[in-house]
Amino acid sequence: MSRLPFFVYGTLLRGEGNHDAFLRGRTLSETPAILTGAVLYEGPGYPYAVEAPQDSGAVVHGELVTADPAAYAQLLHSLDELEEYAPGDPANLYERVARDVTRATDGARVRAWVYVAAPTVAAELRASGQLIKGGNWRPR
Repeated sequence: MSRLPFFVYGTLLRGEGNHDAFLRGRTLSETPAILTGAVLYEGPGYPYAVEAPQDSGAVVHGELVTADPAAYAQLLHSLDELEEYAPGDPANLYERVARDVTRATDGARVRAWVYVAAPTVAAELRASGQLIKGGNWRPR
């Protein structure tokens, strides 16, 4: 499995509720970044990124988090548990997928792990969810 950085866009952002508990002291860098081809929906206290066509112009704002190599395995496990993700489990709320994100600082495209809404959740959100305009969790 690749040791990709993580793209975070909700409660794991700096200053949000889960940042300190999961990321503090386990990262080398946290850089503003954008995920294209996704929209953001309100969840019960946290957002869901839902994939959209790449040419839709949809974006999600967040941060690219590079983990400390010594903490990577533990961090990956902790984030999978937080996001209630288990490979192949049909009950997943999120799926962890590798996607390209764009660093805001220099425009570089970087492959990263992103937790996106699982297919069943995504279908429910598209049908009746509350879209977060502009794809930015912070000013909601």
